[in-house]
Amino acid sequence: MASGYGLSGGPSRCFPFWQELLACYVVNTNTDDVTGAKKCIPALEDYYECLHHRKEKARAIELQRAYRRAEAAHPRENAPRPGAIRNLGLLDREEDTKDVLGTNRSITAGNGN
Repeated sequence: MASGYGLSGGPSRCFPFWQELLACYVVNTNTDDVTGAKKCIPALEDYYECLHHRKEKARAIELQRAYRRAEAAHPRENAPRPGAIRNLGLLDREEDTKDVLGTNRSITAGNGN
């Protein structure tokens, strides 16, 4: 959060990264020479990553792409087709329900009534 306070009133999740960045600037720069700020680029990148998660999102997208490419290159054997998914009796197909449950008798027959 921009105020520096987190949702529960304590420090925000990125506050330690901000402190690290600020300390880097204090140590490496002064009022006359700001060229030392280049040493703080890794700390700045960490702070921005904490705020926006751009690298994390890009990595997740790349992992999804790689997974889909691998799935397309080596399709599963015996993968269910959309039409072959059991309906469990929802569409007037009680035989499928009985086959899935492993019973060929009525569902109410075994409850003792």
